[in-house]
Amino acid sequence: MSRVSSPIDAGHLKGAMNVNVAADDGEGIERAEAELASRLRLAVTRLHRRLRQQSVGGLSPSQTAALASTERLGSPTLGELASLESVQPPSMTRIIAALEKLGLVVRVVDPTDRRVARVRVSEAGRKVLEQNRSLKNVFLAHQLHSLTSDERDALGGLTALIERLAEGLEP
Repeated sequence: MSRVSSPIDAGHLKGAMNVNVAADDGEGIERAEAELASRLRLAVTRLHRRLRQQSVGGLSPSQTAALASTERLGSPTLGELASLESVQPPSMTRIIAALEKLGLVVRVVDPTDRRVARVRVSEAGRKVLEQNRSLKNVFLAHQLHSLTSDERDALGGLTALIERLAEGLEP
């Protein structure tokens, strides 16, 4: 399969973007697919940024992510959290120490290996996560309210497709 570097103008973006597009051999990415990928990536990134701004508790994005991952995993080790969040262990230690100081997580001793410390979300941490999720949902609901009924219906179908894309991208 031959690939050519082709500038793709995403319209509203400043300048052209270089995207590797396969020549018309049927196996590669079409120009339209590359343009759609660029637009989708930008839209998802911008929406994610706006959702991150909807937060209570004064937590940093890293702290919020670590708190949510801790809740999802149950009682992970600091090493497991660091790996999942793609940060160095000393950084995760600082993040968890700050969350612990706020009373949002507690450290517990691993029942099978007393040398290992695990982290779990406290009741206060669960409340902060619940408040953050509710705030984000309300923000999105307000945004959806400004759309027409047809636009909301279309978005409902597109959401299922985005969920499929996200599932395929997870490790």
